[in-house]
Amino acid sequence: MDAKILQIGNVDLDLRQYSGSDQYSDGDIEEELLKIVKGTEDYDAVLSQCEEFAIYYHLAKEREFITDVMDISKQDEVLEIGAGCGAVTGALAEQAKHVHCIDLSKRRSLINAYRHQKCGNISIQVCNYEDSVHTKKYDVITLIGVLEYAGYYIHAKDPYAAFLMDARQKLKEGGRIYIAIENRLGLKYFSGCKEDHSGVEFDGIEGYTGQNKAKTFSYYELNTLFKRCGYDRITFYYPYPDYKFPSEIYSDDYYPCSGNGFVKSSNYIAAREECFDEIKFMNSLQMEDEFRIFSNSFLVCLRQRERSG
Repeated sequence: MDAKILQIGNVDLDLRQYSGSDQYSDGDIEEELLKIVKGTEDYDAVLSQCEEFAIYYHLAKEREFITDVMDISKQDEVLEIGAGCGAVTGALAEQAKHVHCIDLSKRRSLINAYRHQKCGNISIQVCNYEDSVHTKKYDVITLIGVLEYAGYYIHAKDPYAAFLMDARQKLKEGGRIYIAIENRLGLKYFSGCKEDHSGVEFDGIEGYTGQNKAKTFSYYELNTLFKRCGYDRITFYYPYPDYKFPSEIYSDDYYPCSGNGFVKSSNYIAAREECFDEIKFMNSLQMEDEFRIFSNSFLVCLRQRERSG
């Protein structure tokens, strides 16, 4: 085997297009994560005694719940773009024939590989998606918390559209792209939570006036973007309280009811302001018309139309 392709258990880790430095990192906590996944498979025991949110964020089983509504079968080949430390890779592998991961970070990819080393249907490629070289087409492509960072790694005038149009070329007929992303107009941002990527209160709802390249979109902005990129079969889901730790996933066929047991949103690792009573606001909504507008995040399925005849 090529010296730049590592075999970690049953997982191939391809470093042939690795730039030589990790361009995205949570810092030294990733070394702790690597030690954990090398040393144990009982993550629940680790998390029960751990106070570091970053470790919980990457290893918690709840992260996998976002895949529950995805249309994936044992005949499907999946491309997971921005796989990171593998928070959902294992769940995808349980459902699919094969999962090919792409991620910028060697250290994160090592965590993913050791974490899933017993899986025989996962391969990991370490490189910028834009630099990945392969002509394979996939049944399913996932971008979980990835599209919002396109400004960092897609070199185009409109990196978000360029990313989506390129991904479309990698889909088989009838293929699906699943995108999980925060809502720029999510209720939590109005009620006092900081914007997830910049850490600045009201940053997204004020139109991102700073220099941070990461940006999210509203329901209507996403619809317009997807249609402009040639997608016309678009299905929105509404993970609650967000796509990171969803306890419920609603859809246009299934909205919550008032008094549904809503909870106050969290910054997770920092205190938040409380500009108004978020739960009272949720219960005041006309769910079929307004819930989608203020949903904290979205999961969107874009389907490639099958050719007729």
